Amino acid sequence: MITIALQITIAMVVVAALLNVYRLIKGPDAPDRVLALDTLYINAIGLIILLGISLGTRMYLEAALLIAVMGFIGTVALAKYLKRGSVIE
Repeated sequence: MITIALQITIAMVVVAALLNVYRLIKGPDAPDRVLALDTLYINAIGLIILLGISLGTRMYLEAALLIAVMGFIGTVALAKYLKRGSVIE
């Protein structure tokens, strides 16, 4: 039962990631692309955690934490660049 739920969830997250890639490519302006990239790394974290659950190992949780930290830093840097034109003053 849990394997069927995991497969359905993985399929739904993959569809969400594909829609985010579409918005990243097609986005009308830069803030939309930044939000799509932000949501894309959140979907990547979800896929990695689901993979760890399906394989029954905790090793993938560390990778998900690293992606979360790097994604947060990247989103903040892109937002500062869009607002001010430079990341570091």
